Amino acid sequence: MTDIVINAAFDSGNIDVISIDGAAATLAIPPDHQSEFRQWFHFRVSGAAGRELVLRIVDLNTSAYPGGWSGYNSCVSEDRDYWGRADSSFDKGEDGGTLTIRYTPASDIAWFAYFAPYSMERHHDLVAEAAAAEGVSYRCLGFTLDDQPLDCLEMGEGQTQVWLYARQHPGESMAEWWMEGALEVLTDPADPVARVLRQKCRLHVVPNCNPDGSRRGHLRTNAVGTNLNREWHEPSAAKSPEVLAIRNAMDQTGVDFAMDVHGDEAIAANFLAGFEGIPSWSEDLQAKFDRFRQILARRSPDFQVEKGYPAASVGKANLSMSTNQLAERFGACSMTLEMPFKDNADLPDPEQGWSPERCKLLARECLASLVEWLNAASN
Repeated sequence: MTDIVINAAFDSGNIDVISIDGAAATLAIPPDHQSEFRQWFHFRVSGAAGRELVLRIVDLNTSAYPGGWSGYNSCVSEDRDYWGRADSSFDKGEDGGTLTIRYTPASDIAWFAYFAPYSMERHHDLVAEAAAAEGVSYRCLGFTLDDQPLDCLEMGEGQTQVWLYARQHPGESMAEWWMEGALEVLTDPADPVARVLRQKCRLHVVPNCNPDGSRRGHLRTNAVGTNLNREWHEPSAAKSPEVLAIRNAMDQTGVDFAMDVHGDEAIAANFLAGFEGIPSWSEDLQAKFDRFRQILARRSPDFQVEKGYPAASVGKANLSMSTNQLAERFGACSMTLEMPFKDNADLPDPEQGWSPERCKLLARECLASLVEWLNAASN
């Protein structure tokens, strides 16, 4: 029996091959460059048509988030368009923690990934299409250490300054699927949600804050191993030019409302994290955040408020994180949206789990919730 072939030498690819025996392989996840973070994988298998693949990814007890593997099923695609889930099981006691993926492809090539990838090529298509839409202006905020542009799309004639930004952590590719859904709404001249938002707001959209990490196949860091969402208090051109450029642009416009879009490895739910614990916390600012969260929970069955991160105690907020920094710096109603790598356990989809399609639908509900939030504030 011929051996399968495994390769990850492409945009966002990441895997180490330890051994291959027929249709079985033992694999490992390499860490981000100049970092110890490792969790993201993306690779293709060829020579597999009609054969049951048994793919073992080992040494996961020392991965970035070992709690993310229990109850997780790998994403798989044979056309790189539709991403389903492959049956997967995690054994903490096997070879330092092993995820075993089993899948029988119908065609000769199958792609496996921690979540449905969002390629840099697709990113450029997204930016080009949005920039060509009526009333949208494009702005390059700066350049990364790998000399990639930091793309920002701006639209709207209102006074409320809204910043939507995603993928500080590049392996959280669901964040850019969310952005694709948001931009489809915002650039549609017939969409009533977009029409209201563009009347009331000036919107600044950064679909990918970390293109270097995205292309390199990183989970959490940029080209030099920097976790961007721990740089907002003191960004630098040497370590975090992405944050420096974005924060400088925010200083120019001010920020009234901000959403930082992410993914969570362990919690099988969609939830928001706020800015409790910042030095300038107030009941009024907290009420704004709580009101938005309740509106979104009412609007979307895919969103909930019971599960999430514990709130920071008084004065203990980490100001190196963007949500806390923007609330403190601008008095903004800022928040972090977290989506699951696994599935929404309250409304599961056995075929796809949490998926690109559901990311895009949640984006529309977030924007519709913002319309309702703004209308309530004005009344």
